[in-house]
Amino acid sequence: MVDRLANSEANTRRISIVENCFGAAGQPLTIPGRVLIGEGVLTKLCRKKPKARQFFLFNDILVYGNIVIQKKKYNKQHIIPLENVTIDSIQDEGDLRNGWLIKTPTKSFAVYAATATEKSEWMNHINKCVSDLLSKSGKTPSNEHAAVWVPDSEAAVCMRCQKAKFTPVNRRHHCRKCGFVVCGPCSEKRFLLPSQSSKPVRICDFCYDLLSSGEMTACQSTRSDSYSQSPKSSLNDVSDDDDDEDSSD
Repeated sequence: MVDRLANSEANTRRISIVENCFGAAGQPLTIPGRVLIGEGVLTKLCRKKPKARQFFLFNDILVYGNIVIQKKKYNKQHIIPLENVTIDSIQDEGDLRNGWLIKTPTKSFAVYAATATEKSEWMNHINKCVSDLLSKSGKTPSNEHAAVWVPDSEAAVCMRCQKAKFTPVNRRHHCRKCGFVVCGPCSEKRFLLPSQSSKPVRICDFCYDLLSSGEMTACQSTRSDSYSQSPKSSLNDVSDDDDDEDSSD
């Protein structure tokens, strides 16, 4: 099916429309053999709050961006190679239903579909694309993935020292290794995580000690991949992260 569509005019036209929606700021998406499998709006759990994002599933990449004008204009294009992707279903919780984790070495996050059927279709198509890619390349699934960040609103106090309360002055930060929400004093150190950045990134003291001693596996397992395991709080979001590459996301 995919091979048959690869060189079809309809597929070329659909991909061209996506390119045009992202405009000059987006990366070219038309390459030989690439097929647009499907598209739709998913709710992405961002650090501040859940936000609607437009997603496009191709047979080799997953693309998403901010919705400016539905079906006409998108910005802040993100491209994720599917061969690096693993996905895991997550349990429904409150208003957040029909979700799953998209995990890659550089970035991991949760998304939610409008219905259980839509969730199932997305996950099945993604898994099929990943499986086909790995089968063709002979590669093995990636075991390394970035931590899923705990949303700001779920931490009233630092998740490491359990003492520092977050205020407009005492701001929230995220450890790039475990994803915990931590205070400044608990995350003053930097460490090079090559899969995430070419420069040293902010990590908490706990992860720094483990990384420095070579116990990276222990550090990775300090928290569940699901943000839903973190402490709950109704405190309003009050800060941004000064070293976040995309503070709005």
